[in-house]
Amino acid sequence: MRFVRGKTMGAVAVLMLFTGAVSAGTFPDFGYAPPSTYKGAPFRLSQDYPKQLPQAPLPAFFKLLPSPLSNDFEKWRPYAEAAKKYCLEGNVDNDWVVQKNPVRHWYHAPWQHYGPLGREGIHGLTKEAQIQIKQLAPTQTSTGQTYAVGVYNDIGGFTFGEVWKNPQDPNPSFTSKPNSFHDGTVVCKPLFADVDLQQVPFLVNPVLWQAYITDTFSSANRSIKNVALIQMDFAVRDSRVPGTGWIFGTFQYNGAMTGKPSWDNLVPVGVQFGNDPEDNGDSYTNKQPTVTKINPNLKQTAINANTKELPPTHLGWNGRLDGPVDNPISACLSCHMTAESPQLAPMNPTFQAPDKVPPMGSKEWMRWFQNEEAGVPFSPLAQSTDFSLQLAGGIANFYEWKCEQGGVFLDSANACQQAKGLRLKLMKSNTPPEKVYKILRDPVLEELH
Repeated sequence: MRFVRGKTMGAVAVLMLFTGAVSAGTFPDFGYAPPSTYKGAPFRLSQDYPKQLPQAPLPAFFKLLPSPLSNDFEKWRPYAEAAKKYCLEGNVDNDWVVQKNPVRHWYHAPWQHYGPLGREGIHGLTKEAQIQIKQLAPTQTSTGQTYAVGVYNDIGGFTFGEVWKNPQDPNPSFTSKPNSFHDGTVVCKPLFADVDLQQVPFLVNPVLWQAYITDTFSSANRSIKNVALIQMDFAVRDSRVPGTGWIFGTFQYNGAMTGKPSWDNLVPVGVQFGNDPEDNGDSYTNKQPTVTKINPNLKQTAINANTKELPPTHLGWNGRLDGPVDNPISACLSCHMTAESPQLAPMNPTFQAPDKVPPMGSKEWMRWFQNEEAGVPFSPLAQSTDFSLQLAGGIANFYEWKCEQGGVFLDSANACQQAKGLRLKLMKSNTPPEKVYKILRDPVLEELH
């Protein structure tokens, strides 16, 4: 294919629509279309981002923020439950076709369609991580896999629109200090498990979605399968929170709560508003849980201690907040704090060559468990995407796609060289990085690329 100079931008935009993805708008909706046997409506990306910062009052649950901030979850319970309601209102009734939500507007992150982990075309789920044996319950004797879809409210959607205002030139300066996501940004992310439900007691009475996913975690072949709701995360930008300016929360499915399939079976795991940088122990890490081990020394994580609600779960490193399908030696804030462009650091200290992994609890290890303010990049030479791994991943996918489309750009004889130059533009340095990392929740996913 040859393009005439001066029409390259439009031609590239057209090319985007036909490179293994399906699109009804500026950005492709998904990368993996289900077979013709699927007769349901396809997933559509919510991408009509607000052109002006919404001026409506902040979400009502902002008034429920505990003062002072506490590690006692019961003081957080009203806030967490109200945040859950905020996420679910209008979305559950519309099967998470968020464009049809009559209560409030929600938006998806673009460029999640690309690559072997990309969006599938039924619910827009992306491949997230492997589920290890006994990660969910002592009776879970086989592995599984996790898929998820995240949505941003209108305040967060406005920032996505600013970053992607030029679809061929994303600009993460809108989320890098002195900028950041605006107060009132809310992110909601339901996660689904492809696992033997009979082996996981709390997945009784499951909420099931159809999805076009890989047959197994290591497979590239896809088929339509049922996946079970297992977790829902939320994140809130709130500058009243010292140290990070963000609050993260997690819910776990417990089908015994109502005795029927229902989103009401999501019970709180807890909330986190800091990484507790002074706590470098490991005695509460619990990779194969039979009980939930709550670390009373953590000051910036609050875990639900009600065992009638919360099934045994592993939590994160040394008891920091994490959900059942998350990495048990990471934490919600720790993982998302690394979100930057380009990605110059791995998301977890273990996501690198064995000889590079620092001793657990060491000063080098604790780099991943500091508190960094909103908009501050994890790596000084990068720009922050302000705790948004979806934003970081989307930008990375865009440039990787540009690199792989060799021979179609007139601007450069070598598309990979062009992409390298574009990456450098995102940096606070003219020195090429030694390595740019993948934005992956599970390092094993690297082997699937």
